[in-house]
Amino acid sequence: MNDRTTPRPRRSVLYMPGANDRALEKAKTLPTDALILDLEDSVAPDAKADARKRVAEAAASGEYGYREVTIRVNAPGTPWHADDVKAAAEAAPDAVVVPKVDSPETVREVEAALVRAGAPDRTAIWAMIETPRAVFAAAAIAAASPRLTVLVMGTNDLAKELRAEHVPGRAPLLTGLSLALLAARASGKAVLDGVYNDVRDLPGFEAETRQARQLGFDGKTLIHPTQLEPCNRIFAPAQEEIDRSRRIVEAFEEATSQGRGVVTVDGRMIENLHVEEARRVLALAEAVAGR
Repeated sequence: MNDRTTPRPRRSVLYMPGANDRALEKAKTLPTDALILDLEDSVAPDAKADARKRVAEAAASGEYGYREVTIRVNAPGTPWHADDVKAAAEAAPDAVVVPKVDSPETVREVEAALVRAGAPDRTAIWAMIETPRAVFAAAAIAAASPRLTVLVMGTNDLAKELRAEHVPGRAPLLTGLSLALLAARASGKAVLDGVYNDVRDLPGFEAETRQARQLGFDGKTLIHPTQLEPCNRIFAPAQEEIDRSRRIVEAFEEATSQGRGVVTVDGRMIENLHVEEARRVLALAEAVAGR
């Protein structure tokens, strides 16, 4: 379960409320790379049990096509967590999204619960990083289990914990975002940026999404379908990037076959690290094109 060998696109990852049948049905038609069927924030306490049943049935249906289907359970320590994890294990989604993960022990406890409930090996764990404690423990969390494949930033909760303002450029959050990104990459895991709250502000959303890509995130979690198109576009390799990556790989392979040690493309010297990145870009572009 290592994302270094599996360039699965996660440009757009859309939260869908688990208590809403229409939303679960609509999700089957949306151009999102992944879905988070939510049992936590979007579901009222008295609707948790019913939503759990709906989400488990949806995740087990096999009707979401290429989309990666995940279930966000309620946080450890809540009255619903154990039943959520059990139901998710039985539904066998692509992943279980766990909020409020503050330590590697939480990852291992969730993993043990999934195994007890019979979850298949392919059901991964996505851990949400939402608190200062989680940020400081992010490296240990990311390395806690091979079953953990993705870190998900909970930027709203992190901002609340920091008593930070939501401002353009996200200066108060950049340290936390960067530490989580470093932790994910050190363990070969994927990492997703948090949500953008104002669904009417598409220019602001695009600016934040570009920032996330520039920082190195694999994609962004979303709260509304209108955010899908710009997110998919920004996180997909641009044609110019694809063309340059092809030139790099071709030039390197030609030089290698001729025994030449120095390679230049577009006037720049090319090293192995550039070739590795070019191949990653081409693999991602191919995966995106397949959708």
